[in-house]
Order: sequence, then C-alpha cells, then structure tokens
Amino acid sequence: MTVSKEKLRNLRLQINENLRVQQSGAKSVEYIDASNVLGDVCARQNHAIFARRGCGKTLLLHSSARRLDKSIKTVYLNCEDFKRHSFPNVLIEILDSLFGELESNLHAWFGRGKRAREVIQRMRASLTALRVKPDQTSEDVRKTNASEAGQSAEVAIRAPAAIADMGTKLSVDKRVRDETERTFTVQTTKITELDTLLPRLKRDVREFFAVSKGTSAIFLQIDDLYHLQRPDQAFVVDYVHRLCKDLPLYFKIATLRHATNMYVDRHGQPIGAQERHDYQPINIDYSFSDFRRTREQNRQILHAFGQLAGMSETETDSLFKGEGFDRLIMAGGGVPRDVLSIFLEVLGSVQSTEGDGRIGKDDVRNLSREIFERRIQELKQDSEGDVQDALLRGIYVLRDFCLEKQTNVFVVSERELQQDDGFRTLIYRLLDYRIIHSAGNALTHKSQQGTFQAFAIDIGCYAHFRKLDGRFIEIQVSDPELKEKCRSSSLFSRAELDRRFAKAPGDVERALKIDASADVTDGITV
Repeated sequence: MTVSKEKLRNLRLQINENLRVQQSGAKSVEYIDASNVLGDVCARQNHAIFARRGCGKTLLLHSSARRLDKSIKTVYLNCEDFKRHSFPNVLIEILDSLFGELESNLHAWFGRGKRAREVIQRMRASLTALRVKPDQTSEDVRKTNASEAGQSAEVAIRAPAAIADMGTKLSVDKRVRDETERTFTVQTTKITELDTLLPRLKRDVREFFAVSKGTSAIFLQIDDLYHLQRPDQAFVVDYVHRLCKDLPLYFKIATLRHATNMYVDRHGQPIGAQERHDYQPINIDYSFSDFRRTREQNRQILHAFGQLAGMSETETDSLFKGEGFDRLIMAGGGVPRDVLSIFLEVLGSVQSTEGDGRIGKDDVRNLSREIFERRIQELKQDSEGDVQDALLRGIYVLRDFCLEKQTNVFVVSERELQQDDGFRTLIYRLLDYRIIHSAGNALTHKSQQGTFQAFAIDIGCYAHFRKLDGRFIEIQVSDPELKEKCRSSSLFSRAELDRRFAKAPGDVERALKIDASADVTDGITV
C-alpha cells in the first residue's frame, strides 16, 4: 500500500510537535492506557509515577487533568525549572509557585473575597521573606561534598576493591544520605522557620476550601522530581506530604525511580514519604520482559498519530516490512519517545533512497550507532559529574562482557543487587538511561543457584560492528521463549565488574565511540 506524500508530511508534523509534551504545545494524542492507570491517577490519593524518560509521565499527568471532575483542580509544576536551586530555597520556590497558581485562579476556584486574596498574599510574602535570607550555608555544603564526591564515587563503583581494604562500605547512595544529613544540619534555622510556617499555610488553605462553592480538591502535579539535587528530594517530598495531609490536597509526583530519593531515615526520624504508606506507586515503564505488550502499546501510539494525520491503521502499518517494527522497538528500548524519534529518522532515510520506502530491520540497524552515541551524550548531560565517569566505564564494561560472551543478554543475581549498593546503582542507572533494558525478573538459572534479573544490552552497543556474523548470537527480545533463553545466559557479577573496570581504557568515551570498522578495538575482538 502506498501512502501519499501529503499524509507522510502530516504524520511527521504531528509526531515532531508532540515528541515532548508541552502545556501550551500543539494538540497531542491522549495517553494510551493499556494498564488502566488513568483511573488510578484521577483518584483522590497521593501517587508517584515511575518510568524512564520518554515513557509518557508528563502526558499521563496532562491527560488525567482533562478527565477529572470539574470540582477537582490541578496545579502543574516542572522541577526542571528549579534544578539549579539550592535547598531549602528550592522548596520555597515550589511552594511559592503553588500559591501563585492558587492566587491566579482565586476567583475561578474559590469565588470572590477580599479576605482570601489578603490571606494568600500574606502567605507568599512570608515565603519571599524567607527565600531572600542568606543561603551561604547551602553553598558551603555543596563545596564540601564536591571535594568528597569523587572519592566516594570511586570507592563505590570505580575502585570497588578498595571497599574491603578500608573495612567499610561506601556507596553513591550512602554519599547521598551523608549529604542529606549535612544539608539538614547546617540549614536547621531555615528549615525550622519553614516548619513553623506550615501550620499557618495549612490553616489558610483549609479556609479557602471552606468558602469555595465549586472546588472540592486540588491535585499538585510535580513533574520530573529527579531534576532536583538528590539530597534535597526527600526534604521536598516530606514538606509537600505534610502540607497535603488532612487537606483536600493530593500530590502526583512523576520521576525516575532510580534517580530519586522519596524517603530517608534520619536518626530514626522519617523524612519524605514511604511507598504504599504515604503514596501509591504507579509504574508505566515499558520493558522487554513483556515485549508483546510493549510492542502493541507503541503500535497504538503510532496509530494515534497516524489518525491525526488522516491515515488508517492499515496505512500506518504498511510503512514497515519484515521485522522492521520489532527492530524499531528494540532500538528505542521500548520507550515511546525514542521509538517515535528513531521512526522519523529512519522514515526520512528510506523515503529519500531507492526502494519501496518501507522500513526494514537493516534500516534501523544502520542508525543504531548514532542512537547509542546520543544516549551517551544524554547521560553526560543528566548525570552527576562525580559518577559520570563511572557510568561511562560501566557501559564499556558491559559491552566488553557481552561481546566476549557473544550474546546481547546477561543475567545479574538479585542477591547481589540487594546487598551491594554500588553494583545496584550502576545497573539501575544504566537501565534509566536505556543503555540496558529489562528482559526478565525473578528468573531461575540452569547452572546457578538463586534468582536473577535478565537484561538486554542496547543494540547500539553491537549492531553496527562489522564481522560479527556467526560470532554473536542475538537473542530476540520478541521471542516468546525469551525468558527460557535468559535462564542459560551468562552471569554478570560484581567480580566481573571489578576485573573489567581495572582493564578499561583511560579515555573510555573515545573507546565507546571508536570506529567500528576496525577488527580489534581496545582489546575487544569484533
């Protein structure tokens, strides 16, 4: 079936305008709700929405807001706006944005009333006065921890053998906890003033609802919490949770699970919000462990964009041939935004060359290296400077391991993940950055005792290498027998990590990007 050029241009336009969801952007598709999470998010309950970037967290928040009863209002805040703000000013900024939104909607949500406006202006004036107080202590904390970060991260991931020699167990997670504690200690005065202000804020909010004739609840949507400094996150969540408690206020926090601290224990005192006690988790991630579901959900999303472009589902499906669509899902890690972005690139390529204009397996493979390099750049932009090198070395080590074992799938002991903070941090952070992808959980192994998690390394780590034919077995994540095949996959352990870290080249980023046409690259036979 031939699709007209006009429809293809319109399809590209619709996808381009919606790759990133904007409040004031173009008309977007609705959230594709394959797991019935929209109803959950619309409930009067605190929620944390977990997923990797590009899985639709923001779209879910906006779509749910449009489905709410008219008596329920939403306030949307994006934490990327506050990513460089120090604590506790970042919390003050978030609170001021919340009450600023209430002030701008005072008449529509709470009716007329001079008293209400005076109250909210007084609240914002108190926050402003607190915000402009000297914040030098926070800067001192950052400087102190910056000098310690490299050593801590190195002990945690880069030089794990040093842990035993020092007789202690340091990790990235522990360093974050230490910084959290230090931040709290030096900022006690300012935090105390915020705590003193909290009962008055709650009393004033309660007064607003008492006089309201049309507003029964407000959902506070806090998007991309992971952009805040990790040591600050639990304090922000803690205050928001206490503000919402016993009021018709409910928080809906969207974030990356493994880059977020929702809760910490400070000398036996809980700080933050505990999962399933203070909020209900909603996981909307897409994984290869259920490839059929991931594929079909992405297909529905593409169909929805095709419908906006005036295309039938048959016309949209006709843009692919053979295993083209499955390979597109693999290249995108199952993440809808990545899948759509790669789709646009590949479609432009096949439409401009000789052929039938359809996307096949090799068309996606040809772009895999470029996609992989973009993910490395994204990791560098988003990850903390002190662990960036460790993460890049982790990518190198895993690629080295998979090429040596001649397969794209490996397993990791769940026991090691639970007991080793540094090892767990590395694996899960690379999962967040779509360098590796979940392929199975709670698996038994044919030759090892215990339970295991299976992961597939991104195709960008190997698909572009030459002379792999006959020397590399790619386990298809679309295979119905995937879990059974994972049970005989190679075990990647902490010992393997230690051994290969020691052999990693000095310029690891260059090694990752080295020309794949070489037969041997930095000790890796390809």
